Amino acid sequence: MSKKIVIIPTYNERENAEEIIRAVFSLHQTFDVLIVDDNSPDGTAEIVKNLQSHEFRNNLHLLQRKEKNGLGTAYIDGFKWCLNQGYEYIFEMDADFSHNPQDLPKLFEALCEEAEVAIGSRYKTGVNVVNWPMERVMMSYYASAYVRYITGMRIRDTTAGFVGYKAKVLQHIALDEIKFRGYAFQIEMKFTAWKHGFKIEEVPIIFTDRTRGESKISKGIIQEAVFGVVSMKVKSWFRKYQKV
Repeated sequence: MSKKIVIIPTYNERENAEEIIRAVFSLHQTFDVLIVDDNSPDGTAEIVKNLQSHEFRNNLHLLQRKEKNGLGTAYIDGFKWCLNQGYEYIFEMDADFSHNPQDLPKLFEALCEEAEVAIGSRYKTGVNVVNWPMERVMMSYYASAYVRYITGMRIRDTTAGFVGYKAKVLQHIALDEIKFRGYAFQIEMKFTAWKHGFKIEEVPIIFTDRTRGESKISKGIIQEAVFGVVSMKVKSWFRKYQKV
């Protein structure tokens, strides 16, 4: 068993599942993979099971959930599974190749140095986004600026979903108290780690929008991110964070 694992949540990702799994396993460094599938009706889990039984029995894992219940809860369930298995470095990434698996070793390298949370950042060195319409680039960029303003975090890409954690961070955070389910989950995780005093480093990446399958973003997810950040900040005034 590798000490490093990548959590990839899936819902109707049969067009990408096998390719993203093979891309991770083709890296020169060894990363295990945990697919967290929300009962995809398109048979994504069956593709994963076939790869498990024929090629990647010891390094590919599947956590099947009964229904689609939000990105945040998928990652929380994945984090708990990985911690119970004893993994030391836990990464999260999308299944659609918007996050390049070739960047995983860079995030791991950051964790091997001083970082305790490593963020694959679209905005640390400008705007490194490919295939997004300008309106979406602007929305994402200024959403991160908005989050920085409200929270005080000095993170350029607060909504990034390509992140690596040392296990001790996830063990220290009360995972069941993370409330957001959509993309605001990514903000809440970074904010909570920051409030606990963990060292966060941004690693520049190039983000490429998906070319296959459908985006899962919705107006409700955006609203959660916009309005939830203020609520999260206010609640933090009345909460004690145990510094590391």
